[in-house]
Amino acid sequence: PGIVTMSNIGTPQKGKLYLVPAPLDYGCDETPDLQATLPMGTLQAAAGLRHWVCENAKSARAYLKRIQAVTPLCCSIQEMQLVELPREVHKKGDHNGNFDARGLLKPALEGHDLGLISEAGMPAVADPGSSVVRAAHDLGILVVPLVGPVSLLLALAASGLNGQNFAFVGYLPQDASERGHRIRELESLALRHGQTQLFIETPYRNLAMVQSLLQTLQHNTRLAIGSGLTLARAQLVSDSVSNWKKKTPVLDN
Repeated sequence: PGIVTMSNIGTPQKGKLYLVPAPLDYGCDETPDLQATLPMGTLQAAAGLRHWVCENAKSARAYLKRIQAVTPLCCSIQEMQLVELPREVHKKGDHNGNFDARGLLKPALEGHDLGLISEAGMPAVADPGSSVVRAAHDLGILVVPLVGPVSLLLALAASGLNGQNFAFVGYLPQDASERGHRIRELESLALRHGQTQLFIETPYRNLAMVQSLLQTLQHNTRLAIGSGLTLARAQLVSDSVSNWKKKTPVLDN
């Protein structure tokens, strides 16, 4: 006589979604040592991932090559599976819930850890990726943010402005009239509530943005301008608008 047991074969344990920060030097002529801005734990976690959702596959591979120079990858870059977020996500963003990213998380549902990466900084913060994070939560996939540079928080910390109450408002309008109206609106919020207002701009529009700010803001409003953070040419200056008008900010373009 004997005993035969039967066990149910369940679904595989789900993998994790790692939010992998990238250095802030994308598109710059400087490529500083990764370990100057990213801890070894983050680099080792990224090196152990084979499956990726990325903003751009080419820049993701370039970043992985830089990681490989610091710590061995789990497989060759050619063997890695990189899936790009759709182009419409880049143009319109994915924070409004219009994009269903559940299909991108198939590897995690099959038990593989998965990395989410943008071209610079933390994915899903002033960059695409929030739809992937939402989908992971909806599917019961653990989301693990890794430590690395986030330009918004670096700028806020170095500005001397209110770090207890702040808002990130993305890009301001390109049209000069609309941009001026938005600047006045944000200044009003800052003055009434003491809430720091953070926004970003692309390098080729920096000069127009600064001119709009100096023409529109009240003379005693404090304005902080940062660029090239974490790079050798990094700068962040915080001063009143009246004092800003006496000097010419040097910005990347």
